[in-house]
Amino acid sequence: MTANRSATKPAGIRLKKLPGLYAISRLGAGHGIPDWADGPGFVSIARTEDELSITCLQDRVPDSVRQDSDWVAFKFEGPFAFGETGIVLSVVRPLSENGLGVFVVSTFDGDQLLVKAADGAAAIRLLGEAGHTLL
Repeated sequence: MTANRSATKPAGIRLKKLPGLYAISRLGAGHGIPDWADGPGFVSIARTEDELSITCLQDRVPDSVRQDSDWVAFKFEGPFAFGETGIVLSVVRPLSENGLGVFVVSTFDGDQLLVKAADGAAAIRLLGEAGHTLL
């Protein structure tokens, strides 16, 4: 039964556009988590042996911090089971196939999709055409 479920295309995903503009920031791997990182809106903090990456509302990120700004965020309205397959792919594929860059962050209960603000209208159109619902 699981194999059949995995092979099927997931139903249209409901996505909610989050308010504000986001930045993806990079600090050194040994840097502590700065106070400005936490606050309202979506926040993601990830550390690897090479970097500390912080995604948050861009108005909180100091100008002195290396960052890529002007992203809009969409929350996948889940939750989705860990075993469900193709959820993220079904959203990323129509954007990627049309030349739009994406940044995806996963959490325990769901996923967040970020696209450049300049691509926001095109992303909404492409996602709708792919059968997804924007709330």
